[in-house]
Amino acid sequence: MKTAKSIFSLFVILSGFSVSFGQTTSVEKGLATINKEIIQAQLEFLASDWMEGREATTKGEFLAGDYLAGLFKLYGIKPAGDFEYAQAGRGRRAQFQLPGQSSAPQGTRSYFQNINFLASEPVDDQTFGIAVNDGVSKKRITFSYRTDFSLTPSGVGVELESPIVFVGYGFKSEEAGYDDFKGVDVRGKIVFRISGIPGMRDTSSAAYKKLKLNDRMMLMSYLRSRNDIIEKLGAVGVIDYNIGADMTQGAVVNYPFRYNTPFYERDKRLTAGTSIRIGIPEDTLRTGLNVITVSERIAHEILKGSGIDIKKYEKEAAEKLKSGAKEIKGKSAFIKTNVKTKVVRGRNVLGMIEGENPNEVIVVGGHYDHVGINEGFIWNGADDNGSGTVGVMTIAKAFAESGVKPRRTVIFACWTGEEKGLLGSRYFVNKFKPLEDLILNLNYDMIGRNSEDDTKGVKLGIQYSEDFPALKEVVDKANKDYNLGLEIRFNPSKRPSGGSDFSSFSAKDIPVYGVMAAMHPDYHQPTDHVEKIDFEKMTKIIKMGFLAVWEFANSETNIKTGK
Repeated sequence: MKTAKSIFSLFVILSGFSVSFGQTTSVEKGLATINKEIIQAQLEFLASDWMEGREATTKGEFLAGDYLAGLFKLYGIKPAGDFEYAQAGRGRRAQFQLPGQSSAPQGTRSYFQNINFLASEPVDDQTFGIAVNDGVSKKRITFSYRTDFSLTPSGVGVELESPIVFVGYGFKSEEAGYDDFKGVDVRGKIVFRISGIPGMRDTSSAAYKKLKLNDRMMLMSYLRSRNDIIEKLGAVGVIDYNIGADMTQGAVVNYPFRYNTPFYERDKRLTAGTSIRIGIPEDTLRTGLNVITVSERIAHEILKGSGIDIKKYEKEAAEKLKSGAKEIKGKSAFIKTNVKTKVVRGRNVLGMIEGENPNEVIVVGGHYDHVGINEGFIWNGADDNGSGTVGVMTIAKAFAESGVKPRRTVIFACWTGEEKGLLGSRYFVNKFKPLEDLILNLNYDMIGRNSEDDTKGVKLGIQYSEDFPALKEVVDKANKDYNLGLEIRFNPSKRPSGGSDFSSFSAKDIPVYGVMAAMHPDYHQPTDHVEKIDFEKMTKIIKMGFLAVWEFANSETNIKTGK
């Protein structure tokens, strides 16, 4: 139960944001610039083949970044990236300076926040196996790479041996009262995890209903959060068993016929982008997670004699939200990975409108990278996330056209590396000082499509920080006052998490709301094309975002403090 003080604070936040959209001419002026035809024109170029799928650190991403920076300049949005300054005989160097900081270095500010990534790629020499001690004898079984297991390595090669802990789905949710790690210590251990989320394979179960798994966006968020949960708990590796999947299908070397799908027919299997994994170098060595996917027979070998019944576990998790985590006695796993590494560069694209108070900053963001090109096929990423990127740019233009200096500074951010692990937004948040100046993040990710049940093109979902109900209040009022007709499914939580960039902010206790229109069959497929976008719906979502950000940027009340 909330205390009287906290209830009062929430009331103050709500009452402080007295929305008066219809009375402000400057709002109407900005709103009038949000034009469906301009939105479509921008997206048609950003998601064109010229961008080659916009994979982070590639030529396509750099071309897209230059285009976005050019638009910021055209709109009159000030650069908010690195300061570039000349150094005799050495060309130009960059230094990042934040909007509210004094003593800026001499030089010219750019629209780019440059990030040096450490790129790692697996080689053929990989080892994985188990050591078995049954009290009588000891044996070591080594499995075959790309036959019995596949590997997503961490950023550095490692050699380790550790006990194995069964953690079910490897999932936890405070809201649902479910925790696959209760009663076990996974620090320094290798965890064995099955695919899915409690109740995912039983739509009538209590877990399915309590976790709202009918919402595909929530399901995706849960699935994407699992590695983060495991890494934060200190595990050093993950053994993944994908129930019902035949891992050997991807290992066939003499496939007798051509791979044939509705959009692809060729001898070689088609996969998105590259196998390169990138990360942000840190001042301490962080090995990260090695994720090993095993075949059915290897999964059974690991679980043999443990007393673990996966069917029983799944049933109890679905019906009672009860976990069955336990350490697998007498067995350990050993791993030896090898990677080749190089340093590559990516860029966040940052613009800003400085407010009367530059020390209160709202960030409107969306990632502009996607998954690239392979075998001549381009993952254009029109919805993911060309749509969200155009949303950010359009709101920036509307703010600029209003002719009003906002009360608070607004940074417009196009993130790199979201598809590689939310890297661009995480880098930004980690570098931003003082962190308390960040008071809100709006995130756009996939705002241009409809789900199968959205025949009218009006449905969308918003995840938001539940301790800040003004987020829902202002969005609802904007939708109603301007007759946008959107049907919004709000999903509040303490710290919204998942596979989109708002997670980088909520992890630092910064209020967020993340907007997503729908999941669809073209997600992460080369068929995510611009002609499938619902531009009427996308335009309404962008208008709603502009109105909400306008209110938060100009209200006298601070959303974080309620004062």
